[in-house]
This record gives sequence, structure tokens and C-alpha cells, in this order.
Amino acid sequence: MMLLDVRHLSTRFHTRNGMVRAVEDVSFSLEKGKTLGIVGESGSGKSVTCYSLLGLIPQPPGKIHSGEAWFDGVDLLRAGKRELASIRGKRISMIFQDPMTSLNPYLKVSTQLIEPLVQHLGMREKDALQCAITALAEVGIQQPDLRVHSYPHEFSGGMRQRVMIAMALITRPELLICDEPTTALDVTVQKQVLDLIRERQRELGTSVILITHDLAVVSGMCDHIHVMYAGRVVESAPRERLFAAPQHAYTRALLASIPSNKSKQEKLHTIPGLPPNLAEEIHGCAFRPRNTMGSRHNTGCKTAPVAWRVVSVLSSNRRNSVERQDGGFLS
Repeated sequence: MMLLDVRHLSTRFHTRNGMVRAVEDVSFSLEKGKTLGIVGESGSGKSVTCYSLLGLIPQPPGKIHSGEAWFDGVDLLRAGKRELASIRGKRISMIFQDPMTSLNPYLKVSTQLIEPLVQHLGMREKDALQCAITALAEVGIQQPDLRVHSYPHEFSGGMRQRVMIAMALITRPELLICDEPTTALDVTVQKQVLDLIRERQRELGTSVILITHDLAVVSGMCDHIHVMYAGRVVESAPRERLFAAPQHAYTRALLASIPSNKSKQEKLHTIPGLPPNLAEEIHGCAFRPRNTMGSRHNTGCKTAPVAWRVVSVLSSNRRNSVERQDGGFLS
């Protein structure tokens, strides 16, 4: 059953250097209980896409230029402030990139966990505190009845991220948006955080949007993956198909950039150059100047942007069926 349906979303920022097309004509959908990965390097528009859905784009300089975002019958892009506030934090929650800057350093964790329960569910503070203690216990924090009264700086980086997860899930949201939830964490703690998100998702039936630049993360988490570059979706496919038969040169370049331990002599692939200036109009495929992977198809990317969707993969001989959509984007 469809929970979220985003159609032709475009978000722009008016700056001194011109109009920045941060997100351009992005479409995707998400079913209940499923996980969608949005992958791309820094500045590709991943976070801006999700901030747009929640009304977190500062206006000015930002502006939702066009599009629709239907969440259970409500267009989030046209919802009033009061209606959006009733959804955000209750039915849709977000785990932000850096818990140290997302958590208020002046307030105890208890105060920050209680707030959404009191505001959205109308709970009494005493009952909300018990829910907060339970929420901390559920994310693996020891002595939650004591730690709930601690300040954010008294937790380690991994523990702060657990607090953020507890806060995001305390109202049992239908949709959880995770914006680079493992950034700046060591590998062991990364795995613990991702396992925790998966576990809570299974228990609550929550849908998840996972924003990351790390393909290794989405390979173990996501049902479907969108690859973004320069504000656009350039490829869309189920997880297995994307890794088995990537079509867009940018996707193949990202996969080639993952370090391998198969051979000591194998050279680590890097993507040359820099992403384009989004304040300038882009003609054709934005990745073309940086493409060293070649093209598997005659995409015509000099004249129009092309998005790819891998339709099917026959694992016996790696043959694949591909759909192409010129100048449009895939859902």
C-alpha cells in the first residue's frame, strides 16, 4: 500500500550568484513498511529533497518551485503550517546527520524526549517520562532511568545517535527519514545503529527513507534505491538489480569507487572533477564531463538528461532489460 508519492518536486534557492536548482523534477514513491535509499555525493540534493517534504527549507532564500508530495491523502507541499506541524514529529520523524547539533545542549534528554509526547499525543509529563525511559531502554541505553536526566554532551557519539533514534520513534511514526545516520561514527557503531533502525522498523512497521553517500549502507538496508546527481534522479532500481546491472555511468562510477580487498594490485577508482554549478543551466547529462566509465547505451545525453530504471536481470548470464526515459525521472 502506497504511503508517500512524490511527483516532479523542484526546489530552488535564490542567491547572489543566481538561482540554484538544488532539486529538479524528482519523483518517487514509497510503500508502507519498505525502505527507500537515496544515494549520491554531497550536494546532489538528497537532503534538500527530504527537507522540502517536511517544510524545513528556509524561505527565503529557498522555495518549492513545483511538485506534489502526497502522504496518506495530504499534499505536504501545500499543507498549512498547522496541518504540517501536526504531521511532522508525529506521523513523520527525522534522524538528522549530526546528533550533537540536533540535540539541544542546554536541555536534558528527558525534556527533549517528552516534548513530542506532550505536544502531539497530549500526555501528562509524568506518563511521558516513563515512555521516554522505555524508549531509551528499547534502543539499548543502559540505566535509562538515570541516563534520561543526562545532557547530550554526557553521551558518546554512538549513544547520542541512539537518543536521536529513540526521539524519532517515540511517537511511533509511519515514516522515518534518516539523513546520513552513520556519519562520523566508527564502523562498529555504524553497524549497531543500522541494526537498531532495522529492528525498530520491523517491530513498528515503519517506512524508512535512508539518505546516504555510502552504497555499502544501502546494500544491506534498502528495498529500492534512487541515485541522485546534480539535483536529479539519474537511476532507479530495486537493490539487487541496481548492484547487478547498473546502467548510468555515475552509478557505475560510485560502485567502482567502493574499496575492494580482492586484489592488492587493484587500483582504487576515483571520480575526476567536481559536480556542476547548479546556478548554471545544465544541458544534457550533468555527469558527462566527469564520465570515465563510458556508456552502455546510446543515451543521447548531450541533448537531454536521461534516467534509467533496471527492469529485470537474468542472473544466469547477467543479461538485463532496461527502460529509458528522456528528460524525465523514474518512480
